[in-house]
This record gives sequence, structure tokens and C-alpha cells, in this order.
Amino acid sequence: MSNQYVMRAHSSGDQGVVASVTPESAGWRYSGVEVRDLDAGAAHTWELATDEAGLLPLRGDLRAVVTAADGERTEIDLAGRARVWDGPVDFAYLPLGSHVEVTAGAAGARLALTRARAEQRLAVQVLRAAEVPTLLRGAGSCSRQVHNYTIGSSIEVERMLVCEVYTPGGNTSGYPPHKHDTHSDDERELEELYYFEVADTPGGPGMAYHRNYGTPERPIDVLAEVRSGDVALVPHGYHGPSMTLPGVDLYYLNVMAGPAGDGEWLMVDDPAWAWLRASWEGQPVDPRLPFTDSLETGQ
Repeated sequence: MSNQYVMRAHSSGDQGVVASVTPESAGWRYSGVEVRDLDAGAAHTWELATDEAGLLPLRGDLRAVVTAADGERTEIDLAGRARVWDGPVDFAYLPLGSHVEVTAGAAGARLALTRARAEQRLAVQVLRAAEVPTLLRGAGSCSRQVHNYTIGSSIEVERMLVCEVYTPGGNTSGYPPHKHDTHSDDERELEELYYFEVADTPGGPGMAYHRNYGTPERPIDVLAEVRSGDVALVPHGYHGPSMTLPGVDLYYLNVMAGPAGDGEWLMVDDPAWAWLRASWEGQPVDPRLPFTDSLETGQ
């Protein structure tokens, strides 16, 4: 079943497109992403007729011109980074109904346009890299670093939840396995996608592994090797861990959205693995973290 839920890098066949997921191509209702490479000074445009969106420079700097549905025009310069491993970046929230033109800086750029089907028209918003909530989660071999762009940040959204995660080589993240496929006081129904980049090794491209499994009532069974540019779709069920090999750092960008319009990320652990959190008590965070400074800690 893995092929149905893992989209390989450059599989769209479109020039410059690393990955492209729409609700229609995913077979769900809300979440999407496009990852695109732009040469120095090159531009691309989007019409956000049905979606709210986020603009995140994975590598390189960007200039965006956003024309809202009412005709108001906003110019935004977004500072990026040389590599995805170099800490958080500037992020722009793009409202439903916007026309967006993005131009790459002098070094070219790889960008992610994160998307969620929306009904409300909110304001253009910018979150600078220094303002991104950045924290360490887990401990020991479950240590990872998280950048929260629209989860617990100053960015107001209707449905679109965006974060990115660094997992040092040999570690696991998204662990214990957890799910968010039902609406309750403790959980939100959220479709999720993972865009992966995996560090190269002296022998060539690195690889990692992604796990997603279901319940008897809603089965799904995915255990897939993933490489840079691949996207994993999580329509429902428990997911985690994301596993990387010794010496191979793992990056992923998460985009989540669902029917609720409260912008909340709520999940529940697989009861069979909930004990894992208590096992972290007294364990130090992996000394290879942080990749960046000014961090909080949590589970």
C-alpha cells in the first residue's frame, strides 16, 4: 500500500516542481503543498482561489508581491537560509483570494507553498525567523528540533498548520506513534503531509523511513523508504516514528488541515506506546541539538 501514500520527488513531471500535492491528488479535502525550485531572479505566480497559503523559503531568499482580493498590494522580502539545516526562516501567510508573485534572490531558491482549503479571508501576515517558536522535543534517541510557523505562533490561520522538524542521524521523531483523525476535546481531525529532505552521505544520497498504521475500523499500513523531495500522505491512523539512519540527518516539513476552523493541533498517542514519554524522564536531550539557539524544551 505504500505507493498510494508516498509521492516521489519530481513525479509530477513539471519543470522546476520538486513536489506537488493538492486535495484532489491526495484523495482528501483540505491539505496541500507545492515545493518548487527557482533559478536566480526567476518568478512564479499563484492564484489562491480556494486556499489560504504559507510561503516558506526552504533555501535561498524570496521577494513576494501579494495582491489581496480587495486589490491591496503588499511587498514582502523573506530571508531564507543556505541549507534546510540552518534554522528557522521568515514565513508569510497568504490569504484566500490572493494573487501571489514570488521572485527568487541572487542565489536562486527552493520554496514551499503550503496550502489549506479555506473560507475566511484573513490578513497578510509575516513571521520573521527570530520570532518562530523553536523547541526541542523528546530526549535521548527520540530528540528532535521543531520550528512552529503556525502552531502556537503569532500567525492567525483558519485551518493551515505548518511546522518543520530536524531529526539527528540515528534518531526517531513523531514517536510515540500518534493520530489526529477524529474531532474531540483531545483530538482534531487533520490530514497531514510530510515533505522530506535527507542529508547526503559520503556514498551518495541518504534515506530514511516513514511509518503509518491504522485501526481495525480504519486500516492503513505504510512502511516506506523516503528520500529528499518525497512526500508522505497521512489521511488517518497512527503515524510515527519517522526513522533516520546513523550519520543521516532528517528534515521534514509538516502541513496539516481539517474541517475545524480553530487552528488547533490536538493529537492522541497510541495507548500501546504512551509509556515511552515517561521513559524520557532523566534522559538528556541529544547533545547534537540544538541546530539553532533560543529553544524551549518539551515532550
